Amino acid sequence: MSKILITGGAGFIPSALAEKLAENSTDQIVLVDNLVSGSLKKVPVSPHKNIQFIKCDVNDFKDISSVFFSGKFDYVFHYAALVGVQRTLANPVKVLDDIDGIKNILSLSKNTGVKRIYYSSSSEVYGEPVHIPQNEHTTPLNSRLPYAIVKNLGEAFLRAYHDEYGLEYTVFRFFNTYGPKQSEDFVISKFLKAATQGHDITIYGDGAQTRTFCYIDDNTEVCEKIFRKNLHVNDVVNVGSDIEIPIIDVAQKIIEITGSTSKITHLPPLPEGDMTRRKPDITKMQAVLLRPLLPLEEGLKKIIKERRNF
Repeated sequence: MSKILITGGAGFIPSALAEKLAENSTDQIVLVDNLVSGSLKKVPVSPHKNIQFIKCDVNDFKDISSVFFSGKFDYVFHYAALVGVQRTLANPVKVLDDIDGIKNILSLSKNTGVKRIYYSSSSEVYGEPVHIPQNEHTTPLNSRLPYAIVKNLGEAFLRAYHDEYGLEYTVFRFFNTYGPKQSEDFVISKFLKAATQGHDITIYGDGAQTRTFCYIDDNTEVCEKIFRKNLHVNDVVNVGSDIEIPIIDVAQKIIEITGSTSKITHLPPLPEGDMTRRKPDITKMQAVLLRPLLPLEEGLKKIIKERRNF
């Protein structure tokens, strides 16, 4: 039996991860979230009754330390963060507050016997593309925005705590992940909501900027397998799809699949934060998953089937 803490547990990806991990009935999983952007509706209910939720702010040492000292966790998945391009650009100081959370998690993990930390980093640490595909160890990290800098700093903290204290870690660099429970702040959910309601789909700039999209089940399955099999210890793993698609093509595909009458309209490009390309090297991920990733069109159809009201 393992005791597992997941921070940001009322968020899209961590709540899905909790549901996946809870399939092992012997594990006890505690989710913490301050509910600033998370939602209790996303917290899963396990048939094994092995998921517990605690409202808690990881950036507040007193708040999170009480959870650590009572929980005595074996593993921590630190996923809590202020996310979303618009939200992070509008609140750069709040983004920097997440540094306190990283320090709290590392210090408490070191002092309470946590065996390993799994950290949700981001494709944003790569900044504007230098190498394509973006490889974990050969692509320079070109962080510029506060969100990306904080994620990069988190990775540096993990390496430092391992070098000095022997605390093990695994870094997941997430590229765009989508699924039924994703909030409307993100591109797939935003476009689907507009299309199903017959509203215009708005795109920043000309829509030529490319992204890759990874369905949530692919994300959680690879992370769960890395955890269960003790793979990529003290290493970094890109988690995403390697199929590039321009944003305007995503909008057109969603209009086609939904049979919508929506039109595509264009807004001025964002002043910063909207990188021109994203394409990860997912060699490590594919070696763990050992199956094809779900194609975008099939993922969109699954969302439409599972989530009727946007």
